[in-house]
Amino acid sequence: MLNRGERSPGPEVDIDPALARVSRSGDSAGVKNMLLLIQLRWIAVAGQIATIVFVAAVLHVNLPLVPMASVAAGLVVLNLASLLWLRDGRDVGDAGLLIALLLDVAGLTAQLYLSGGAMNPFAFLYLLQVTLAAVLLDVRLTAAVLAATCVSFALLTQIYRPLEIPPGEVDLFRLHVVGMVICFAVDAALLFAFVTRITRNLRERDARLAALKQHAAEEDHIVRMGLLASGAAHELGTPLSSLSVILGDWRRVPVIANNAELLQEVEEMQAAVKRCKSILTGVLLSAGEARGEAPRITTVATFFDELISEWRAARTPETFDYANDFGTDLSIVSDSTLKQIIFNVLDNAYDSSPAWVGVEVARDGDMLVLRISDRGRGFAPQMLAQFGKPYQSSKGKPGGGLGLFLVVNVVRKLGGGVSAVNLPEGGASVTLKLPLSALALGTRSGSSL
Repeated sequence: MLNRGERSPGPEVDIDPALARVSRSGDSAGVKNMLLLIQLRWIAVAGQIATIVFVAAVLHVNLPLVPMASVAAGLVVLNLASLLWLRDGRDVGDAGLLIALLLDVAGLTAQLYLSGGAMNPFAFLYLLQVTLAAVLLDVRLTAAVLAATCVSFALLTQIYRPLEIPPGEVDLFRLHVVGMVICFAVDAALLFAFVTRITRNLRERDARLAALKQHAAEEDHIVRMGLLASGAAHELGTPLSSLSVILGDWRRVPVIANNAELLQEVEEMQAAVKRCKSILTGVLLSAGEARGEAPRITTVATFFDELISEWRAARTPETFDYANDFGTDLSIVSDSTLKQIIFNVLDNAYDSSPAWVGVEVARDGDMLVLRISDRGRGFAPQMLAQFGKPYQSSKGKPGGGLGLFLVVNVVRKLGGGVSAVNLPEGGASVTLKLPLSALALGTRSGSSL
């Protein structure tokens, strides 16, 4: 059962089901890092074109314009091909990033070969490629990029096309110093911008992996709980049947039959036993028992009307507000597991606020929205911070605090989400959002407590 501590108004806590999935397209770290390399390549092409135009038009240096333009055009083609490749939704691994970095090294080497070789101050842009490789790749692949840059730089000291500078028009030393300053500024700015973004991508990837591990551990915990619950359900079936027979006999005893107060108490006990048997039946069905039974088709309105009626037969809040604003009714499959977790939230609201419980059913696009509110003490801050984690209980009972854990995981299994918030006027509200497609016949994936 859900448990709460003392009321403390706080921000809404939301369990996002999307965290359970690592995207293999635009959300993966590899794809984001490849897009950053593509952006860097666009900047490189723009910088090369600007530098070529400045050196040729302003400094009147005779450059091999056609070969240098061909290298820039090749980088543009490479970028377009990379974008088309990413549009197919393919993931990008270390091999793809290594190839991209080596092609960038080759493009830089070609431009330096055509513009003075190692004496070109922009040769220090090799350090940018090595730094990016160190951030993106493992040690072995980074060593490959380092080796490629060292070999390229060494070859450029011996093999290159000298610059044809008109005599007396340019101070070569001063030009080299200015080029080094520009290269340093560009190198530092690009490293700051891109390494920061790449590091953020890697942190996001690590966070998604940590969330997956946490979800896997929680699902393993649920499986073990399900096995224990299935065994307990078999064991409890017989004593509950005996209680049902005994209570039926008590109703016919004259002392009880003639006493309205005692008779009402017996009827309440029978309703409680009936609900326990219904819960056990749901546990056995979820565990794979009674496979011959066909799923029962109902509608949203009927499902919640029956659910509320069954819950009110066992619980008697002083005031109960029920509003069904779903709109046009929709056929769904009656799910015993979903009914149990809604009972769980309702029981928690009743335990916290016997005087008033509110239930709202609404529709938000393709989502079913169920909001259960109370006027109790609300959630304690530490419970909101650990929302959806097992054994977060304020009542100190052994094994307590599993209700909220089960609610969050079952709803997440159905593709929905759960949020909790303390209300400003007092009390708390728990909201369950479920995709209607998960409740429709033929599209359901099994879920069990």
